[in-house]
Amino acid sequence: MAAYGWRMAFYISGALSLVWVLVWALTFTEDPADHPGVSPEELAGLPAVRKKNAQVPWMPLAKRMLPVTIVYFCYGWTLWLFLSWIPQYFLHSYRLDLKESALFSSSVFFAGVIGDTLGGIISDKIFKRTGNLKRARSQMVAVCLLLALLSLLPILFNHDLLISIISLSAGFFFAEMTIGPMWAIPMDIAPEFSGTASGMMNTGSALAAIMSPVVSGYVIDRFDNWELPFFGSMVLMAIGVLLAYRMHPELKFVGETSRGAHHAVPLNP
Repeated sequence: MAAYGWRMAFYISGALSLVWVLVWALTFTEDPADHPGVSPEELAGLPAVRKKNAQVPWMPLAKRMLPVTIVYFCYGWTLWLFLSWIPQYFLHSYRLDLKESALFSSSVFFAGVIGDTLGGIISDKIFKRTGNLKRARSQMVAVCLLLALLSLLPILFNHDLLISIISLSAGFFFAEMTIGPMWAIPMDIAPEFSGTASGMMNTGSALAAIMSPVVSGYVIDRFDNWELPFFGSMVLMAIGVLLAYRMHPELKFVGETSRGAHHAVPLNP
């Protein structure tokens, strides 16, 4: 943007997106059995592909997924605070130029990329070692949100560029470590309705995406403080820590749509 203008950044992003669409179109399959990279052992552990979609028990499933949706809202608030305001934060709070602000912002976001990958790997290893879904999913999400909260605390009491970079990078790293276990939870809870359950969960993040940038912008304008929005993010992460223990991925949702009945059964009796 500094060298060629803001339009060029969009042209480059659009071109890379088109390449990704081509790769996806050539590799994605509707049925896992049609993909050469899926082993027979993996197929044996997957539910059978439905030829006809089952009727979704919307209200019971929504009620079951409500704690998951709220936890994902708490995470999403922090995510969209970072995505919307981190470049502006470095630009205005520390009076950096556009190139320096972009460089420091990229270091924060790169820490999140590492957290995305590492979170899924660790969650899988915990589950394989213990067979305990609650520990691999709910407890891991709670711990990571707590670590993200604690990582962000220093920026409320210090106005130092190095401390801010370290705190924000660590906070985003731990927040993004929740992505893997969170997206596994809808499949753990409702494998027969995992697409719908995932959409319900992602509604929380979508609502946060609408609200977080607006509220954060208002707080910054009202109090002329670029660190203050992170305090609200910490409060929500604390709520997420508590509600993570209400998600119960170890209890499988079973909906009998023909009779309208529904209940939960333990996955590891």
